[in-house]
Amino acid sequence: MMASCMVSILFLFPLIATMSAEEPPGCKIRITNRGLEMLKYETQKFVVEELSNITMPEMKGKEGHFQYTIKEVKINELNLTYADLAFQPGLGLLFKVQNSSIALSFQRHILYWLFYDTGAINASAEGVNIHTVLHTTRDELGRLKISNITCDASIAKMKMKFTGTLGRVYDFLATFLTTGMRFLLNQQICPVMNHAGLVLINTLLETIPVRTEVDNYVGIDYSLLSDPLVTSRSLDMDFRGMFFELGNESNTLVNSAINPIVREYDRMVYLALSEYFFDSGLYSYYKAGIFQMNITNEHMPKDLEMLLRTTYFGIIMMINPALVEYPISLQLELNSAPKTTVKTSGVTVAITAIVTVMVLPPGKAPVQLSSMTMLIPLQVPLKTMLQISIVPIINNWTKRGVAIPLADGMDFIEEVVEYHNGYLIIGANLHFSKGLREMIERKIQADELIVCSPPSF
Repeated sequence: MMASCMVSILFLFPLIATMSAEEPPGCKIRITNRGLEMLKYETQKFVVEELSNITMPEMKGKEGHFQYTIKEVKINELNLTYADLAFQPGLGLLFKVQNSSIALSFQRHILYWLFYDTGAINASAEGVNIHTVLHTTRDELGRLKISNITCDASIAKMKMKFTGTLGRVYDFLATFLTTGMRFLLNQQICPVMNHAGLVLINTLLETIPVRTEVDNYVGIDYSLLSDPLVTSRSLDMDFRGMFFELGNESNTLVNSAINPIVREYDRMVYLALSEYFFDSGLYSYYKAGIFQMNITNEHMPKDLEMLLRTTYFGIIMMINPALVEYPISLQLELNSAPKTTVKTSGVTVAITAIVTVMVLPPGKAPVQLSSMTMLIPLQVPLKTMLQISIVPIINNWTKRGVAIPLADGMDFIEEVVEYHNGYLIIGANLHFSKGLREMIERKIQADELIVCSPPSF
């Protein structure tokens, strides 16, 4: 009995070790059914455009005294009576078309006995059904990718209407032509859908940032940690959500934050950011030496200068009253990376810094008024110093923005922020600033420019 128990423990240990070593996401995105509703219109329009470009080979044959050639087949109109885009649990996305129709036209060349006839033929494919599943996975770079497509297409029936002198005579020929054309058309639908998903949609997904520069100092890693989790209500993606210093990309902060939990489905998309997302950014900027500054002369805000003079007026008078009119400088140097705390009440950032205040007599050595290590913001006027000097810099980074892991052309609107212990959640709706086709073509054009650009020497 003891041996059996020991074997079980030894068997379970590697599994437990693997589970404990799993990296929690710094960023998580949920796309809900409401988000798919917005995407459905763009997808339907995109599919119609793709199917309109179907090309079919010439049809040649002989039936009795008839010899025929059918060519220049064109798709004139697609009427998607019912089209739906939904989550396929465990797989990805389902795009379904039911009971729809396709209107076509083509040129006929027919020899009947000694009569030769040419002209246009109008046809319609009815009862068109397409069932396509796009399998979503994480590729080797950590990017969302369509790895496979399962497609099934069928056409219930096809009709043709002949015009011209021998229109009625040709009616019986329509049976042979509709059978052949229905077969050829049906064979073209799934290859078009496969190309649309595996080539074009994947081209669009390549615009999602995975590992990219934020500015001259830091970059961000948005690689997927695992395959997307697809349920009947949502598609959930766990991203690394980690900033890194461009000068030393291997020196990154270890993620010990909790895993954000998204429970809502009301909005189109939810973005969850853990404390690690912010801490890794602050850590990377700290390592890059950004949080060191010397504010003096024309760079000294008037409000800050007045604050410093009034705060240290007594000390200046004690040292030398003549120093009152001389410029004042503020040196700030962080001795550790800032720490973010997210609670239900909001977000706070704790900064430990060495702050040195000096008077700068012209042509003489600076006179130190104060030097202290402090926790910001805790005291006044230290808190005011932070707001005047440091906060504008942080706000400037915020205004420039950090790209979120969505395809180029998809934007957040109507955002609502919820604060939780250890993470925050931004619920938003989606807006397409570009059409799906335009988004794909812009990416293709950008790739072509990169390929065609001459090498620099």
